Formats: sequence, structure tokens, C-alpha cells
Amino acid sequence: MSEKNDGANREAKRSARERLQAEREREKKREKRRRTLIVASAVVGVLGLAAVVGLIAANTDSGGSAGGGPVTAPSGATGKDALAIQTGKPEAKSTLTVWEDFRCPACKSFETNYRDTIHDLEAKGLLKVDYHIVTLIDGNMGGSGSLKGANAAACAQDAGKFAAYHDVLFENQPQEVDDAYGNNAKLLELAGKVDGLDTPEFRKCVEDGTHNSWVNKSFEAFRAGKFKGTPTVLLNGKDLFADQANPITPQKLKEQVEAAAKGAGGASPSPSASPSPSAKAAKGASASPSASSSAAAKSSSTSTGSRAGSAGVAKGAADTP
Repeated sequence: MSEKNDGANREAKRSARERLQAEREREKKREKRRRTLIVASAVVGVLGLAAVVGLIAANTDSGGSAGGGPVTAPSGATGKDALAIQTGKPEAKSTLTVWEDFRCPACKSFETNYRDTIHDLEAKGLLKVDYHIVTLIDGNMGGSGSLKGANAAACAQDAGKFAAYHDVLFENQPQEVDDAYGNNAKLLELAGKVDGLDTPEFRKCVEDGTHNSWVNKSFEAFRAGKFKGTPTVLLNGKDLFADQANPITPQKLKEQVEAAAKGAGGASPSPSASPSPSAKAAKGASASPSASSSAAAKSSSTSTGSRAGSAGVAKGAADTP
């Protein structure tokens, strides 16, 4: 009987040891899973943080990453913080303020349909234009063409060739999704269409991104102004495309500028006035295809970077005399 009891006790002890061992193994497995989950969570957290930081960086610097150096304004820049490039005669009674992006199709539509009228009014001494170049499309579509194109235009301003090069960039604008202006070689190639622009100094300015920080500061001013999109066009502080019931046209723009000149006691338009630099023809520049302007504006207004004023630009184009 005693031996039987001893055997039962030994069996009970062995079963207890086995259960304890099994429990320890289960605990080890649970601890291993817990550590794995902790590590995995940490990795996901880091990746998530990186994604958030990237999003913040994109929203904060959607004008392009290459712009952390000192702010170097182009020669003759004017306005608040020297963020505008002015064409026309400083004494002109009316001021057209234009916020543009060289990758923006609606901006090209505006330029195609209003350029001749603007140049004519500049040549007569009735209008000056303050150009503010921004990088909206880089932020919406990716790439750096808006930034590099704007820098190149600022470099052209240093050379006294802004107006002609500005027109060339819009006349040769690639498709919105094509970041062709992100390639400095393309910008330098187009400089060859402007007499006297393609110089070692201009090339160095383009390659070095001399005015990148200035361009980014211009875009910051655009966002601070809470403008709805590009092009934003103001005549003497009034949004030209705000009244959709009475859309602006090149002829109406001409009439408003002439009326402002007369109302301020300005001289009547003089056909003998010398043309402004912006009216000079760019060597080899292609003709502006006005027939496609409405389609360009429509494309602009429905793309990722929807630009306010596109409808007004398109309607104004259709009414061009």
C-alpha cells in the first residue's frame, strides 16, 4: 500500500513539474509575441511619424526643396519685400498685379489672350505690371519646374531681359504634368530665343538657383494673401475675374486703363510712344495659339491645382475682339 502511495506521489509531482514547464513555455511564447508587437509598433510609429513629417514638409515648402539659402532678389525687384518684377513705365497711372506660375495652363491662357493688349498699354505709358512668380504647380503635381522656371526668369531680370524671356516660357510651356522646366538645360535652351540672354552670367545664375529662396518667399506671400489660385490678376487692387456676371475681356481691360488715365489727368494714348522692353519680339519665339486657350483654362480649373479665375480667363478669351 505504501509503495502504491509513493508511486502516486511521484506521478503527481512529475505532472506538476510538467504543467509548470508547459506554463513557462507558454509564458516565454507570450513574452516573445509581446516583444515582437512592441518592436513592430515602434517601427510603424517611426514610419508614421516620418510620413507626417513628410506631409508637413510638403505643405510647408510646396514651392520646392531647393531654396534654403539667403534671399537674393533679382535686380530692380520692387514692391513689399522686393517680391515683384515690374515691366512698363513706373509713372503709368494703372498697375496690373499678376500672380503666375510658369507651369500653370490657365496662366498661359491669360498670357496668350491678354499679352498684346498689356504690351500695347505698357508701350503707351498707361500701364505697368507687377509680376509675382509662384510655385503652386510644383506643390500640386510634384517636380521643380515652377521653381526653376521662376528662378530662370529672375535671372533674366538680372540681365534686363525678363519680359521677353517671360513670354518665351509661356509660349513654350509644356503640359502641366510634364516637369520639363525642372531641367535647367531646357531653360537654357529657351534662353537662346531671347537676344543677348544666353551668357555665362545667366547660365551660372540658373544652374546655381541664385533666386530660389526669393521665389519661395514670393510663394509664401501668395499663400499669406489667401489668393484662390493662379493666375490672380488685379487691376489697381481689384480682382479682374471676380465678377463672373460681367467677365473681363482684353478690350474691357484696355478701356478701364484708358479711363483711369483720363480720370487722373493722364495724357491720351500716344501712338508715337516708344515700345516697352516687354513689347520687343523674342528671337525665334513661337506664335501664341489663341485657339487652344479656352481648353487650357478649362484643364487648369479641373486639375489637382484648381486655379480660380480660369473660367473668367476662358470666357474673356472667347470674347477677344
